Amino acid sequence: MSDRSPTAYDVTLCVENLRTALALHGITLPSLRADLPSFAGTYAPPAGLVALGNCNTVTAHALATALRGTATGR
Repeated sequence: MSDRSPTAYDVTLCVENLRTALALHGITLPSLRADLPSFAGTYAPPAGLVALGNCNTVTAHALATALRGTATGR
């Protein structure tokens, strides 16, 4: 079985893709980044987390609106 753990590159690419998608809706999360400490833990496999960071209420509202606008009926 191959190890499908995300690499730092995978997480960084994910962050850039998310940043680009958010920008299409006029949304910027200034603290959006790869959470590099998640690779330093002893977790198996490494977590490879994305840190969304903090944002103000205007940005949070814009994000919620954009997500609602693209949600599919599930």
